[in-house]
Amino acid sequence: MNEVYLGIGGNLGDRLQNIRVAINLISERIAVPEQISSVYISEPWGFQHAKYFTNAVVMIKTNKSADEIFGITTGIELEMKRVRNSTGYEGRTMDIDILFWGNDILKTENLIIPHPKIQDRLFVIMPMAEISKEFIHPVLKKNMQQLLKSCNDTGKIRKLKNK
Repeated sequence: MNEVYLGIGGNLGDRLQNIRVAINLISERIAVPEQISSVYISEPWGFQHAKYFTNAVVMIKTNKSADEIFGITTGIELEMKRVRNSTGYEGRTMDIDILFWGNDILKTENLIIPHPKIQDRLFVIMPMAEISKEFIHPVLKKNMQQLLKSCNDTGKIRKLKNK
């Protein structure tokens, strides 16, 4: 079984409901999450937008391949009305990223795992550290607590009280 961490988030529509729907669809189509972080609200990263994002991280265990998971999560994004208009960052109803695939380093035509910008994004590191603070980034060789301390992201972010 592969231990997989997924980052989920979006800033359009009913953001909290979209997080719940994404987790339910991940549960139905891949695996029931073994761990789910709190939901965090953060300002957009890498672009300007009026609406803040809600983000969370889930950990699942699965026998599916990374490409299978990528196909399923892309399908969930489309089902949740994700629209990709450009190659840049933009508002979205749902984005699901494969953050980590256990301790493996994977590069395929569609994927780079670990996700290459984890260390730059508080909205990923904070929920990741909440559910697995000692997890060691297989490329950077630092655990989530260390990455949290060294992250240069100055964006506004806070944990919501309810999941």
